[in-house]
Amino acid sequence: MNLKNFELAKQLRHELHRHPEISNEEVWTKQHLINFLKRHTMLEIVDRGQWFYAIYRAGEDKSNIAFRADFDALPMPEVIDIPHASKNPGVSHKCGHDGHAASLAGFALEVDQKGADKNIFFLFQHAEETGDGAIQCANFIKEHNIEEIFAFHNMSGMAFNSINVIDGTAHCASKGMTIHMEGSPAHASQPENGVNPSFAIAKIIDAIPELSSPENYEGLVLCTVVHVNIGERAFGLAASKGDLLLTIRALYEAELDKLQKNLENLARKQAVKYGLKISFSYNDEFPETVNHKESSDKIRKVSQRKGFQLVEMKEAFRASEDFGHYTKLTKGAICFIGNGENYPHIHTYEYDFRDEIIETAVELFKGLAEI
Repeated sequence: MNLKNFELAKQLRHELHRHPEISNEEVWTKQHLINFLKRHTMLEIVDRGQWFYAIYRAGEDKSNIAFRADFDALPMPEVIDIPHASKNPGVSHKCGHDGHAASLAGFALEVDQKGADKNIFFLFQHAEETGDGAIQCANFIKEHNIEEIFAFHNMSGMAFNSINVIDGTAHCASKGMTIHMEGSPAHASQPENGVNPSFAIAKIIDAIPELSSPENYEGLVLCTVVHVNIGERAFGLAASKGDLLLTIRALYEAELDKLQKNLENLARKQAVKYGLKISFSYNDEFPETVNHKESSDKIRKVSQRKGFQLVEMKEAFRASEDFGHYTKLTKGAICFIGNGENYPHIHTYEYDFRDEIIETAVELFKGLAEI
């Protein structure tokens, strides 16, 4: 990677880090990235509101390939002392999306200056953390007949600057599930006059180990209780409303659907038994992210060609990633660039994206554009 381009991308990363914005609020971030590309490249830029993409055109008869970076931050305060610390209270780039976006911008500089034999689309995506972003951008794949799409995520616990790859499922599918139950209030001295959801919710919680038992599934399945809210803080009033919040997760989407259906059926039975109204709602919905072997093989070839340490992952990440919306529509793969075995993990206060990874990502993307 050209040294000047690396310094520009590094400076951009620090600017993004100073002005983090949470999912669906990335107004400054998006515009700053657009301004950077307009100032330093001649690429065509298409603004789609909350997200955008830039295009390098090699010709109508050339293949279309895309590279994606996310750019949202997390609702976490910046507590470490770094020169480019967040200026926005309670928000910081603790997942490294500032580095992902800066890397893609650095790659765009290189392509703009040196050219390419493919039509290259640089997709800058909002709201990955909440699962809202990719599904809103997914039509981009069909609109431009994208034949293949790539992305990377930085990851701690992996050798520094190593390229880590897996075929098939790379990230589990997951969603937040809320079970709302509603009965009727009564004085605490006469609970028999009301309808209390506590017992129904307790029985659902008690059944979770059996419903998510490994014996019933081919892949990993998890059901995590994240919050229970029943009744009010009033000792004279029996509870009449309750919410059970779960995160359900599975290696395979079909098995996530099975777990969801089983939870809903159980909850409905309990609602009938106790005379409760019931409703369900869902948040932060992520598909399984599946790597196509043809695409992950290209990552392997480029890594070996460029002398990067290549590591074959033994299992998928439990954490989710909305990149899977793209690989449902076209070939593609996501890989992971190591921050170091003992480097602070993403989503922790001590974490900050390592600038050196920018060059590794750019060189990997350049190789994928050439292969």
